[in-house]
Amino acid sequence: MKLNATFVTSAFAPDGFPKWARIEVAIAGRSNVGKSSLINSLAAAKGLARTSKTPGRTRSLNFFSIGERLAIVDLPGFGYARMPHAMAAGLAVLIDDYLTLRADLGALVILVDARRGAEREEIAMAQAARDRGVEVIPIGTKCDKLRRSDYARVLASLAPLGRDPILCSALKGDGIEELRRRIMTFTGQSHRRALEAGAVAAGTGRRMEH
Repeated sequence: MKLNATFVTSAFAPDGFPKWARIEVAIAGRSNVGKSSLINSLAAAKGLARTSKTPGRTRSLNFFSIGERLAIVDLPGFGYARMPHAMAAGLAVLIDDYLTLRADLGALVILVDARRGAEREEIAMAQAARDRGVEVIPIGTKCDKLRRSDYARVLASLAPLGRDPILCSALKGDGIEELRRRIMTFTGQSHRRALEAGAVAAGTGRRMEH
């Protein structure tokens, strides 16, 4: 299965978000979690999302269309210590505005380095999304760096973020097909109805903690 993703636009402020009738699956994580590599693996398209050896390069929300009813949204990475404070604060507000107010948001994929585990930011982000009725899909990245004997422990540590966590490796392809299938379920009519219902309450979402 391929997602056949197409880049649409980058948004540096909410007024740049696309106006369309698509269910959006947002992908979030720390700056060094391997987010761009995972997006490229999902789409089976090298270079779709730009990768860099320097964390914190993504300064916008990047929107990719999937077919006629779905979209992936690449959120800026957070937690990069070398980023100027004012810039980091501005990105935090932009991510917060998207996650708490965006009516098109149907699911949030939270990437966590499988060797590190979830910390305060990921836990707060997952809770804020669940408070809005947005499904959270927890992903442990870089699982190729784990021993197989560690898998059960890591999956259990991710479970508080959301149901059925997945261990993935963009390098070896582990878990990528399973994540594709989870994302594609959001094209269903039941999710469209849930999204439309959630839009009514979008303005009452709880702000994330930073």
